[in-house]
Amino acid sequence: MTETRTGLVTGATGYVGGLVVKKLLDDGWRVKILARDEDKALGKTWGDEVEIVEGDASERADVAAALEGADCAWYLLHSMGDGAGFAQEEADMARQFGEEAKRAGVGRIVYLGGLHPQGEEMSEHLASRVRVGKILMDSGVPTAVLQAGVVIGDGSLSFQLLRHVTERVPAFIAPNWITNKITPIGARDIAFYLVAAADLPAEMNRTFDVGGPDSMPYVEMMQRYAEAVGLHRRPYVTAPIMTRKLAAWGLGVLTPLAYKQILPIFESVSVDTVVKERDLEALVGTPEGGNQKFDDAVREAAKSTDPGWYGATATPLHAAAVVAGALSGRPLVQVPVNLAAAVAGTIVAGNAREDGRSPWPAVAAAATVVAAASAISRVTSRRR
Repeated sequence: MTETRTGLVTGATGYVGGLVVKKLLDDGWRVKILARDEDKALGKTWGDEVEIVEGDASERADVAAALEGADCAWYLLHSMGDGAGFAQEEADMARQFGEEAKRAGVGRIVYLGGLHPQGEEMSEHLASRVRVGKILMDSGVPTAVLQAGVVIGDGSLSFQLLRHVTERVPAFIAPNWITNKITPIGARDIAFYLVAAADLPAEMNRTFDVGGPDSMPYVEMMQRYAEAVGLHRRPYVTAPIMTRKLAAWGLGVLTPLAYKQILPIFESVSVDTVVKERDLEALVGTPEGGNQKFDDAVREAAKSTDPGWYGATATPLHAAAVVAGALSGRPLVQVPVNLAAAVAGTIVAGNAREDGRSPWPAVAAAATVVAAASAISRVTSRRR
């Protein structure tokens, strides 16, 4: 009888971490997780099937307790912060995790990093992921660093952004980098590869690119998402002056995602992030049925959404929320909006400071546009 293996998952209450936990349980692993909030972990569908170590990944004693008895550890922690020193904090946490994993006799670490171009300047967030991967590989514990692009799944921040932008904005002005190529990956597939990496030969200590069978520009992902859920393709024009911060601020107004969540995503996709090798597939195989095609992954992820609702008519109340957010210095819109609010958001964002707040001159312009546009806007995104 094969002895049950024990896996530690950090970041388990996040989307990808939760996928890994479920896959491990399905495959017969004993699962431990390190979580800051035990109640939040218990609220997951698998909460009563895992051993929860309540603690913080920045605390050495908590990390040591969580790693005790683990055969493999999944390091799935990423900062979405933009404060000074976040990259150093990520590096320090990774170094400490590697040291404690070696001390505990862990056989392998699996880390989820990001696809990135070779020899090109990277954003601070993407560069930090690369650095964390190198730190873990230098820890003395065999480490598999899986480098992925946009994950297509209903709980993925990258997918949520893609969905909200496509459904809420019928036409848009886009930055030039929207034509950069990306290799997305389905949620089912990323969980498969992360878990399968535990079975790599002990001498394997390297990075692996992982992705679906399709590579395409980000804008094509938007268009194919629209078609997959029954919406019209979105007309757009590119504008060189549309910076990442400007675009992130505007979409922070138009979508439920915050500026600080959107900016790291835009920084990652503003360069080509494509799969350059598929060595891991040769070593562990592929998911049953092969890697999931983009359109199939979208349809599966979109089952829990209602595109028509997100494309609903903007009301004066929604418009007022945009203006109120500008007046207060904080975006208050967390409800469906459409072109009227999009126009206003563009005007406000056009004068946005880097901290995401709008100066007073933009408020009057936004209010004028909203008042006029919301009175005549009856835009719907549904096919008729």
